[in-house]
Amino acid sequence: MSYFCGVKIHEFYIKRCIELAKNGLGTTYPNPLVGSVIVYNDHIIGEGWHKKSGESHAEVHAIRAVKDKSLLAKATIYVSLEPCSHYGKTPPCADLIIQNKIPNVVIGTVDPNEKVAGNGIKKLIEAGKNVTVGILEKECHELNKRFFTFHIQKRPYIILKWAESQDGFIAPENRESQAPVWISNAYSRQLVHKWRSEEQAILVGTTTVLADNPKLNVRDWTGNNPVRIVIDRKNCISKESYIFDNEVKTILIYETKQESEKENIVYETIDFHFNSTRQILDVLYKNKIQSVLIEGGRDTLQRFIDENLWDEARIFVGKIDLKSGTKAPIIDQKPFEKKALITDELIQYRNHGEHYNF
Repeated sequence: MSYFCGVKIHEFYIKRCIELAKNGLGTTYPNPLVGSVIVYNDHIIGEGWHKKSGESHAEVHAIRAVKDKSLLAKATIYVSLEPCSHYGKTPPCADLIIQNKIPNVVIGTVDPNEKVAGNGIKKLIEAGKNVTVGILEKECHELNKRFFTFHIQKRPYIILKWAESQDGFIAPENRESQAPVWISNAYSRQLVHKWRSEEQAILVGTTTVLADNPKLNVRDWTGNNPVRIVIDRKNCISKESYIFDNEVKTILIYETKQESEKENIVYETIDFHFNSTRQILDVLYKNKIQSVLIEGGRDTLQRFIDENLWDEARIFVGKIDLKSGTKAPIIDQKPFEKKALITDELIQYRNHGEHYNF
């Protein structure tokens, strides 16, 4: 293996693929994040990333960016995820690489989607390409943790989020006398809106909607609004609530069947008496939701924690004391990161339970 500035050549260029791919976070669903670079004589002559579902893939952008197409026959194409081998909304990228006579292909990791799952690599090898697989594989998995969880675990990637006071409460005892109560600061709240733009969906329970009538959008950030998921077992939420404004796709989960009168509102039914959390995730999987930010109340959050159905937790600790009220959820793990956000502290957890590993 040759080296460049002390870094293995393949790793150097796959890192660049990962950097490019991150530009698509929040805009590629249900597709994965993918970056690609084309190298000739240790120089990048083309690069690109997948920007939006239905549009050109990373390999297409990278090949288009090469000014002298004659160099492709002597180049190496790097891609963070296995090139697709099937016809979807766009033609197979494996075929495009073959058609452009690119002799060397370096791949970060295999695509877990059953429509690909090694078939792209097989097609390239059968076409006589020199294929290398598994470069920075762990980092490539991390890049597409949502996509991998969806296809391997058959559920969305789950991020829990809440804000709690210094003395461990997420809401005051009497909301009417203290509303609105902001536990976190403005900077932290804007960061939450950024997170919303990065995930495919946001989930809350009945109590949150009744107490706060939230819009669950990204009004404090520029980006796509997430799909809204609302658990309303007994159909208690008023149709005048913001979640029924039809501005964003909204999935409501009930105990009894409901009929939708708006095309952007989807009604789903589950049996709340048996393993309801798993059923909720099955509903999200059915609706092709790859990631969900759970901002519900304590009961909703604690249920996912207790059933070990979560991947990350992001907790803001504000500088106020509430003295009484709704206690914050409890996670019995050590945080992997703590950092200050002006007056707040952000504590982050990763669930390294067995179900998390790919």
